[in-house]
Amino acid sequence: MLVLSVAALDVQMEKNWSNLALVVSFMVVGLSVLLKALRGLNGWYYERKAGELRSSLPPGDMGWPIIGNMWFFLRCFKSGNPDSFISSFVTRFGRTGVYRAFMFGSPTILVTTPETCKEVLMDDQHFKPGWPSSTVELMGRKSFVGISFDEHKRLRRLTHAPVNGPEALSTYLGYIEKIVTSSLENWAESGPVEFLTELRRFTFKIIMRIFLGLESNSVLVSLEREFSALNYGVRAMAINIPGFAFHRALKARKRLVSILQSIVDARRKRNYTDTDSGEKDMMDRLMEAEDENGRKLTDEEIIDILVMYLNAGHESSAHVTMWGTLLLEEHPDVYQKAKVEQEMIIKNRPAGQKGLTMQEIKRMEYLNMVTDEALRWVSFSSAVFREATDNVKINGYTVPKGWKVQVWLRNVHKDSEVYAEPLKFDPSRWEGLTPRAGAFVPFGGGSRLCPGNELAKLEISVFLHYFLRGYSIQRLNPNSALMYLPHPRPVDNCMAKIRKLS
Repeated sequence: MLVLSVAALDVQMEKNWSNLALVVSFMVVGLSVLLKALRGLNGWYYERKAGELRSSLPPGDMGWPIIGNMWFFLRCFKSGNPDSFISSFVTRFGRTGVYRAFMFGSPTILVTTPETCKEVLMDDQHFKPGWPSSTVELMGRKSFVGISFDEHKRLRRLTHAPVNGPEALSTYLGYIEKIVTSSLENWAESGPVEFLTELRRFTFKIIMRIFLGLESNSVLVSLEREFSALNYGVRAMAINIPGFAFHRALKARKRLVSILQSIVDARRKRNYTDTDSGEKDMMDRLMEAEDENGRKLTDEEIIDILVMYLNAGHESSAHVTMWGTLLLEEHPDVYQKAKVEQEMIIKNRPAGQKGLTMQEIKRMEYLNMVTDEALRWVSFSSAVFREATDNVKINGYTVPKGWKVQVWLRNVHKDSEVYAEPLKFDPSRWEGLTPRAGAFVPFGGGSRLCPGNELAKLEISVFLHYFLRGYSIQRLNPNSALMYLPHPRPVDNCMAKIRKLS
């Protein structure tokens, strides 16, 4: 009897497990169907607003309700494989160069090939800036990321020559040299340093000297800290809750605006006719500038322009300089060829000349190829943002009016159909090469090309010139993991020892 009871119990337990497994299977299938339905419903909700244009939308998907494709985007970038985000669209929908998605709270078109990037970047009639609300709020609604095409032309006309003009660059060259040589000396004499952190301070010192005439180390360190917090929120979701990057960045912006406003107030009280010594910084020029109608910039315009320039002007230069230095050190053949060129420039220098000249900078042909390759290889900014001002056709697909557009610079630079062995650092690829429009866009393109691109390249060239002539770098954690948000960098900020060569 006991044996029969145990057997019956075993049969009953087996039935119970079978029933449980069946229930779990139904739940899994049900959940899968529900999730698929939610994704489909999310796509339908946003795509239905396109009306009759819906049938001509690019392929893609709108992701999950509310968050769209952002979870997958963040997972790709935080997993160390950022290129998998766009490659997933290419794998599923083919190489169309145009895809639909839902990013940063808006229905979005992703453009990913040179041809489609060119179309968007060069078409000011149909595309205006479409940056996330977090970027616009942090950089300022009167900065280049938030103003209309006409206002952009006006501000660019007023600010181009003092920042990027040949005369201005020639004036800045001596100061950049001074900062480069003293920084390298100091780092070589100290112990290990966070190379990226030091480069950010170095480029920030340059940009602050150019724009505000400030050189006090204590003030610079304080301001650089605020700009670092600001930068981490630029590509974040606009969640103004303690603990989130945007909340910290917003508080940093308020402090920066307060500081810059106090400087503007002090300058307005100054009598320029009595105190002008002939040397003016960028703030002086912005306050004096007026357009053809005699209109001058408001305090808000001046401050927003400064916040944008000061943030972008040191972050991009610092990161690309770090990667350029590391890539030279990791490729001895490239290092040696670049070093020989720099030594020849010094050898051919007229007797008695001290310091670099702009003519010598222009003769650094191979170093310029190194810089361009570093810009391509790093892709400091993964994408730039636009918004369609009308229904636009791209590659046979429709971009509806009001939809955001992301121009994926990173994907173009790492595309094997655009560059042979795209993951390889190879400056020689640029020898005799003029890339087709849209294929090399490290500073964006069109009328909204980064307004400080030439200043950034000058800083990089001067630093690499002196590094090649007298220094080497040894990383303490060469296998350090990489972070890709907001920009590619080692987790340890490149802890390294800078050595002066005998």
